[in-house]
Amino acid sequence: MSVRELVVLGTASQVPTRHRNHNGYLLRWDGEGILFDPGEGTQRQMLRAGVAAHDIDRICVTHFHGDHSLGLAGVIQRINLDQVPHPVTAHYPRSGQRFFNRLRYATAYRETVQLTESPVDRDGALASCGTYTLEARKLSHPVESYGYRLVEPDGRRMLPERLAAHGIKGPDVGRIQREGTLGGVALEEVSEVRRGQRFAFVMDTRLCEGAYALAEGCDMLVIESTFLDEDEELAVEHGHLTAGQAARVARESGVRHLVLTHFSQRYSEPDAFERQARAAGFEGELSVAHDLLRVPLPKRR
Repeated sequence: MSVRELVVLGTASQVPTRHRNHNGYLLRWDGEGILFDPGEGTQRQMLRAGVAAHDIDRICVTHFHGDHSLGLAGVIQRINLDQVPHPVTAHYPRSGQRFFNRLRYATAYRETVQLTESPVDRDGALASCGTYTLEARKLSHPVESYGYRLVEPDGRRMLPERLAAHGIKGPDVGRIQREGTLGGVALEEVSEVRRGQRFAFVMDTRLCEGAYALAEGCDMLVIESTFLDEDEELAVEHGHLTAGQAARVARESGVRHLVLTHFSQRYSEPDAFERQARAAGFEGELSVAHDLLRVPLPKRR
């Protein structure tokens, strides 16, 4: 059975706390695993969450601040130590190539796995496979930062009552799906569009066009909310979002499930982030992330 869920490995911003590790998020998408922003301590958090190196097919780094990338060295070495049997692709801002090189070869180890470097230097599609297209959009942060978005191709949902009305049953159902017509009946007459699922990952950024483009129409949006609304000036100065700003992005973009994360160590009450997100008018599903949380993608409408 296919599984689509977010596994939260860490939720702190620049400084970890007793209860929050540095960033780390694994998206399970059917049989593939995409690791986002592995900060320091990610390898241990993977162990606690039941995530193996074999689960990682793709690594996506938004930018090269330490809380989003210092775990790369350990994760890459673990992938090789465990001799993961499939190739792994790494995406990251091309402007940070020197940082990626240093982290990839931080210490001596034996390379056993094909790790393909696929740096990002513009908006647009990065990769396409059968179940999704991976896209990137530039964000607004003191260092170059990109957010990521997965878009599943639209499909079609067969309508049993219309199939029955046209006498289509058994093997002929598969045939009309493959060929598009059957006995003068078009596929569109016995089916409807099944919208593909969409997931977005938006880390360190101010409000910007890229954040909205990534969030547009998403079933799940994972987004930083480093500050509470009363500290909006600090958020703008340091290139971050408040809880209310993140919620407005989600509300205006039609997001179904909002996941807030990347919290400053100055705050000790997680409920305040939820209150401010609701006050900003977001009415969909809402999760204030904590370490080791698992969040399934919403079921199709």
